[in-house]
Amino acid sequence: MKKLLMSCSRVWVAVLVFTLLLSVNAFALNGKVDGEEIDSSKYIADTLWVLIAAFLVFFMQAGFAMVEAGFTRAKNAVNILMKNLIDFSMGSIAYWAIGFAIMFGAGGWFMGFSGWFVPSETDAFSSLEWSSVPTHAAWLFQLVFAATAATIVSGAMAERTRFRSYLVYSVFITGIIYPIVGHWIWGGGWLSNLGMLDFAGSTVVHSTGGWLALMGAIVLGARTGKFNGNGRPRVIAGHNLPLAALGVFILWLGWFGFNPGSQMAADASAIALIAVTTNIAAAAGAIASMITAWVRLGKPDAGMALNGALAGLVAITAPCAFVEPWAAVVIGAIAGVVVVFSVLLLESLKVDDPVGAISVHGTCGALGTILLGVFHNEQGLLYAVDKGAAFKFLGVQALGVIAVLVWCVITGYILFSTIKVVVGLRVSQEEEMEGLDLREHGASAYPDFSVSSMR
Repeated sequence: MKKLLMSCSRVWVAVLVFTLLLSVNAFALNGKVDGEEIDSSKYIADTLWVLIAAFLVFFMQAGFAMVEAGFTRAKNAVNILMKNLIDFSMGSIAYWAIGFAIMFGAGGWFMGFSGWFVPSETDAFSSLEWSSVPTHAAWLFQLVFAATAATIVSGAMAERTRFRSYLVYSVFITGIIYPIVGHWIWGGGWLSNLGMLDFAGSTVVHSTGGWLALMGAIVLGARTGKFNGNGRPRVIAGHNLPLAALGVFILWLGWFGFNPGSQMAADASAIALIAVTTNIAAAAGAIASMITAWVRLGKPDAGMALNGALAGLVAITAPCAFVEPWAAVVIGAIAGVVVVFSVLLLESLKVDDPVGAISVHGTCGALGTILLGVFHNEQGLLYAVDKGAAFKFLGVQALGVIAVLVWCVITGYILFSTIKVVVGLRVSQEEEMEGLDLREHGASAYPDFSVSSMR
């Protein structure tokens, strides 16, 4: 009993010391909002909320790894896991060194030019003055977003990409291509100045990753055997649907950090509304996708339903803070329908995307950004008194979607084509048939089982 009491006392002392340390504004943007000091308790609450949200979004890396591994073949599972580990690791360094500065540093309409290697002083990041959290907390939260954009690409290029090539393009995406898009919309760039809104990144994060994934898949080409001699797609089944389902649930959980965390403050009513719109859009997306697949394919396809939930989450990411719950249901449902037809359309165009990343993130990210122009509870077409201003806002949203698409198509084509020539983008046919796990990593995800694939 005495030992138990001593242990409890030590815990309480540790908690007290930690609380006192938090109460000191030693975190240097340094307890200020637009240059004005805020209450220390709010500063602490804001910081803790943003960090917790960042941790949730970081865990989405595990979700992406499970989804991608489950939707692909067993012989490539280790490769998928390695890519999700290393893109975050390399992206962390690239985003710390240059990415955050390009995205949020003071600069012009195109990119930022200050804040290299993330200094603590806030003068370098004037575009973040609306948030009170420490510079390093803001960096960590934005880092996990950058890593999300990079890891989206790996799913669409799975099962036939050289690992060393993946290392190269993940650095360029996290360090340069994605941060420039972020600067345009979040960092005080030209789209921000036009009035474009994208609360948590339907376009900034998801469409950027989705359109880069599209270019990667095009330059790389389809998996061997995906299309027959007549150009018709063949089903290449993933090896573990339960694993993919687990990944979707992890991602759904992580989105409660992704969207509410983008408030960058512990504002109770705001983050509560965002959590509700986020969840309800995901649910509507899953239901709508299931029904659409049931009607179109004759079965309530599990893979389509899982991607429907993700489609709803992606689409609501831009409008989540600006729409009513009923509008979130509509947005999620539309995304759930669209993602099914997008997957089928890409297959008809002979674009091979093993996990549906292009449709989920590219197509539905663009869709959600544009629908914000319709359902925004003040500026949207359904609510705005001045319809001329509402149409202008909708036009800016569409312009932003198109601009990011063009940017990613051009930079993605240059990046992947250059890697293809200089390093080599695709493994040999022999390596692809044997599996990337053994050829690239000398390991198997299931060493106690005989792993084979249907030809």
